[in-house]
Amino acid sequence: MNDDIDDGTGSGDGAGFDDGAGSGDGPGVEEELLEEELRQAAFLLDPVPPALLQAAVDAFALRDLEARVAELTFDSLLDALPVRGAAAAPRMLTFSAGEVTLDVELTEEGLIGQVLPPAPARIDLLTASDPATPLTTDDMGRFTAPTPPHGPFALRLHTPEETVMTEWLRA
Repeated sequence: MNDDIDDGTGSGDGAGFDDGAGSGDGPGVEEELLEEELRQAAFLLDPVPPALLQAAVDAFALRDLEARVAELTFDSLLDALPVRGAAAAPRMLTFSAGEVTLDVELTEEGLIGQVLPPAPARIDLLTASDPATPLTTDDMGRFTAPTPPHGPFALRLHTPEETVMTEWLRA
């Protein structure tokens, strides 16, 4: 048995690892200085591209704090098995928020979707580069957008009862 190893209980002889945190009150002064130096180095050596920074600012501006977030429950890029011979298969997405389900199909021609259960609703197609594109559902809860989104996008669903917002995805 090796008695020179500190087991972290404070009963060792002090030869063990000292993380500098002291009494567990958080990072020490040295760690904070190192973190700031690393942050400055990253800012100088690997800055955030201006287009990405602008997209993040625009996405933040489009947030809706009162909206319920719809969780992505299916993405054909991640969840579907590949089909032989289907090179340009549409991307299928399903979002869920409680009883509300939003099925979306992205094609080269545009966006097609359906709200379940069917209800009259307005849907905003949000992108980082364009203002919100308003879409409306028909009696069956279906909606279409004539052009597919490019880059990051989200959907905001407005029903008489609530507002539901999908997470941001890249088309």
